[in-house]
Amino acid sequence: MSLKNTIRAATALSLISAGGAYADSLTIAIVNNGHMINMQKVAEAYTAETGVELEWVSLEEGVLREQVTSDTATGGGQYDIINIGMQEAPIWGAAGWIEPLNFGADYDLDDMLPAMRNGLSHEGTLYAAPFYGESSMVMYRKDLTDAAGVSIADNDSWDNVKAAAAAIHNPDTGVYGACLRGKPGWGDNMAFITTVVNSFGGAWFDADYKPTIDSDEWKAAINFYVDLLGNYGPPGSEGNSFNEILALYNEGKCGMWIDATIAASFLEVDGVAYAQSPNAGNPVGANWLWAWAMAVPAGSPNSEAAHAFVEWATSKAYIKAVADHPDFGWGSVPTGTRASTYAYPEFQAVAGFAAAEMAAIESAAPAATDLKPYVGVQFAAIPEFPEVGSAVAQEMAAALSGAKSVDDALAASQAAADAIMREAGYY
Repeated sequence: MSLKNTIRAATALSLISAGGAYADSLTIAIVNNGHMINMQKVAEAYTAETGVELEWVSLEEGVLREQVTSDTATGGGQYDIINIGMQEAPIWGAAGWIEPLNFGADYDLDDMLPAMRNGLSHEGTLYAAPFYGESSMVMYRKDLTDAAGVSIADNDSWDNVKAAAAAIHNPDTGVYGACLRGKPGWGDNMAFITTVVNSFGGAWFDADYKPTIDSDEWKAAINFYVDLLGNYGPPGSEGNSFNEILALYNEGKCGMWIDATIAASFLEVDGVAYAQSPNAGNPVGANWLWAWAMAVPAGSPNSEAAHAFVEWATSKAYIKAVADHPDFGWGSVPTGTRASTYAYPEFQAVAGFAAAEMAAIESAAPAATDLKPYVGVQFAAIPEFPEVGSAVAQEMAAALSGAKSVDDALAASQAAADAIMREAGYY
């Protein structure tokens, strides 16, 4: 189905279900990442075809989470469509904060990658549609590793990765061995840090949901993280998250970056190579799983129009619209959501990262295990986690900057998490 016909079909279905009433405009809260920014331009065709004006509120990740959570939880009605992810979607769906999504047959729900569909559903009902999906992996400058005589393998040891970072680190020429997240936030520095903790055999909580941040595994992981980034990272790393590091990488200042697979779509430096995430003996949970998805807050007066837009913006037709757009092309399509995207020869020709990205997504392990009682890789799928994660994030940033020792930061983190979980009635 063509883009024009897809838009018309979605609009017609919504008009019928709404009894002929339709919104003049939709307010959409999005994270200020590249694919979301591109959507604003691609969606001009949607407005041209439907007459529905789109008002975009583009926010930094941490600010978006705060504003969207507050507005949705209180039924504020500020937004018709919101960006959320796998931590929120099942919980908010179960709580009735967001509406279930039911799309037409042309949407082809079976084409959605199972990891994304499962992570955004509650009891089999989809509550948020993935706009793009991701795991995490190593992205490194092979010219620098070759020149230094070092290599980075799939699922390498952290010790080998640290040695490679040391070998390519050359701040006198503006090249830093490793660029890693340090900016505080449960989805910022803690997304990466949690995968490091997981790889050292740690977890957020024990089987009774008591925090285990004071464990030997956490201590080893955080000492390693602070040492690696403190010695071989750029100055001011406690202020860097995805967008800041992407800019540094594209300026040629990062020899290595371990972060979201989606970043590969936006790398402009030649000679980038990819490897599966390293670990310290435990590969389970060493790479995260996430989707930035679109959801409709419950009770929205523009619900039908919002559902129609979400259906279009997360469809196969949207992928093709980005590919055909004169400003973008196949190298800019959002990835990590649909199997069909990876089957296009045109995509395969420009996406040298595709195989590594898919391997990372397929190997991510969000299910509860004996080691961790909760669902989620870099987060715990419980309502209290954002508060816990945000508190710990501040302490980890303090440890990274040198404002606190690792031991003091971990002790403060444990105390804060314990207070939150006790107040919530877990024990």
